[in-house]
Amino acid sequence: MAEVKKSFPINGMHCASCVRVTERALKKTPGVKDAVVNLATAKASVTYDADNCTPEQLAESIAKTGYTLELEERSEATMQEEKKKELQTLRNKVVVSLGLGLLILWGSFPGLMNTAPAFLHNFWLQLLLATPVQFWAGSEFYRATIPALKHRTANMDTLVALGTTVAYIYSAFVTFFPNVVMNLGIEAMPYFDVAVIVIGLILLGRYFEAKAKMGTSSAIKKLIGLQAKTARVVRGDKEIDIPIDQVVLNDIIRVRPGEKIPVDGEILEGESSIDESMITGESIPVDKAKGDTVVGATMNKSGTFTYKARKIGSDTMLAQIIKLVEEAQGSKAPIQRLADLISSYFVPIVIMLAFLTFGVWYVFGPDLAFLFALLNTVAVLIIACPCAMGLATPTAIMVGTGKGAEHGILIKDAESLEVAHKINTVVFDKTGTLTKGKPEVTDIIPMSVILNLFQDPNKMPKKMLNQAESPAAQRATWIQHDKEEVLQLAASIEKGSEHSLAEAIVNYAQEHKIILDPVAKFQAIAGHGVEGLIGKQKIFFGNRRLMDREKIDYKEVTEQISKLESEGKTVMMLAADSRLAGLVAVADTVKDTAKDGVAALKKIGIEVVMITGDNARTANAIAKKLGIDRVLADVLPDQKEAEVRKLQAEGKKVAMVGDGINDAPALAAADIGIAMGTGTDVAIEAADITLINKDLRSVASAITLSKKTMRTIKLNLFWAFGYNIILIPVAMGALYPFFGILLNPIFASVAMASSSISVVSNSLLLRRVKI
Repeated sequence: MAEVKKSFPINGMHCASCVRVTERALKKTPGVKDAVVNLATAKASVTYDADNCTPEQLAESIAKTGYTLELEERSEATMQEEKKKELQTLRNKVVVSLGLGLLILWGSFPGLMNTAPAFLHNFWLQLLLATPVQFWAGSEFYRATIPALKHRTANMDTLVALGTTVAYIYSAFVTFFPNVVMNLGIEAMPYFDVAVIVIGLILLGRYFEAKAKMGTSSAIKKLIGLQAKTARVVRGDKEIDIPIDQVVLNDIIRVRPGEKIPVDGEILEGESSIDESMITGESIPVDKAKGDTVVGATMNKSGTFTYKARKIGSDTMLAQIIKLVEEAQGSKAPIQRLADLISSYFVPIVIMLAFLTFGVWYVFGPDLAFLFALLNTVAVLIIACPCAMGLATPTAIMVGTGKGAEHGILIKDAESLEVAHKINTVVFDKTGTLTKGKPEVTDIIPMSVILNLFQDPNKMPKKMLNQAESPAAQRATWIQHDKEEVLQLAASIEKGSEHSLAEAIVNYAQEHKIILDPVAKFQAIAGHGVEGLIGKQKIFFGNRRLMDREKIDYKEVTEQISKLESEGKTVMMLAADSRLAGLVAVADTVKDTAKDGVAALKKIGIEVVMITGDNARTANAIAKKLGIDRVLADVLPDQKEAEVRKLQAEGKKVAMVGDGINDAPALAAADIGIAMGTGTDVAIEAADITLINKDLRSVASAITLSKKTMRTIKLNLFWAFGYNIILIPVAMGALYPFFGILLNPIFASVAMASSSISVVSNSLLLRRVKI
């Protein structure tokens, strides 16, 4: 079975009912596993078995419901261009509809018609002006309604088409057969103005809505706009500029100062300072040299360099970010599924209410009951607005996920964005997440410093001091080396070791340009340390167990060792010829943003927990430094998931932040998994949110963004449902018996258009939110 997940644009959708109908049609197609249709993006994300289902079959299923599924994948630029053309056409229809509608209104509306030229009173002229609006400007309502009715479905277009057609046909009948109408005791007065202006106002609402929706996808457009257009490729002994889509793997590319880096790769020659703010959100340029990786679309600030293309096309980091944001914006939050379910029953209920309105007014209405019944029926059909309900959630999700992407926070789907606002506990893995994951040398302490014989370790004698009978001289037998020599001996002996702490010491020595000595008879002693010969000196370097085994006295330094360990450091002792020469402390240093990240979480009321395999003393030392109150120490990698589940069993909503392969099960088990962008692919795949900016303060930002997005969604839904619940009864005439108030269909169309625009505009306010 070849399971495929693909996104397809769907044309013709305008409301939540459209979403429900198209989603149901896709899910009923043989071979389809799942389908999610998003109104804001006008796309369907379909998971199907490629052996039993083809895109053509999907298009056929959608065509039967009156909509169009596009098979060809188009670029974002092409789609934006088409949207602009559609907006221009819509604008033209709005101008014509409202222009002609106002002329008809001037010639037919009581109070206004007395000021109008006589020819505008002519019913035949009004028919002539109304017809192109009804069947040209309003054609999209019919194009969606007729196929929908054929398949026994209904949507917002059905309501508009029914309402305006009823008003138009009645008015045409009055124009052709005025005597018949007058013989029924009804004044022969057409209502072309109702049909025409309602169409004009609804199209105006769609125009503003479409413009606003283009704003919700601005994050995608910004990301696409970051891409370089060309690349300067070295081919043979020539350098040529080619379009970025012609770059192939392993191409050698030259980048000069001020140019964008075309694709991801590895520097071969040269050095530079690169602005990676589009990926990390960090404005300070990063220095890069030979062997360092560079990311496509970042900006080269100063130097010139050549690099090898390692990832191109859809494999680049920027392409992956764009794909992830698109998938998140096209996904559906649980709260939206409820809104869509209600909306699917909404249109049929409104149609039934319209028939009920006509019947009640016709039977129980005052004089001219037929006209009251007709106008109130049209008002009910026009005022109902399922599109506001359909747009309430996806527009906010689009803006929220886009806002996150702009700040280096990639949210996998809408459900993750919704769940994140409930988080009350965040668990941080220590190594590689709170700390840099690379041990660094923090202290090199020769014995002379510990024994307070010299204030400045750099001025110590380089050779063993002359023996004397004084107490100080007796203790001098411990002293053989200065700080530089301690580092030289430790790095030399550790060069043969594969331990991560050994690598830290060797790297530190190389950074300080220490020349390493050759080592003979090297031996690594598991769980103890290493030993070997450097020149004629027998060197031991390791922990307490190694010193105990070799019977090397270290009582004088136990207090110093305990102090270093209480600071979260790992201490190793260096002995030369059975005498202690010094201590070397190594620690996994805390990330720059760790303390602020923890503080930001505590500020918004989130409990912070640290989980680590370190012993309790080391773990507590780091936790204290960061302001973390709860520590889970001595936790083996395969126990992390169980610890997360224990916290959940306490009734907590848990977010797990990690970066390693061993964190993946815990990330998947947590209510929200958050992976560092510097982490492994496995961890990122298991996570719901990825922090590509590597900034731990973004954990709090992601939760804050979720809270504000959910607040916006709830406000949108309250407005959308509240609007319909209040105004549909008003349109039916519920206020008439008490206050004599009826809702003119023209005002009903204004209210309906305002409903959609207000929902989209409220979502756009999220773009101004500070996170």
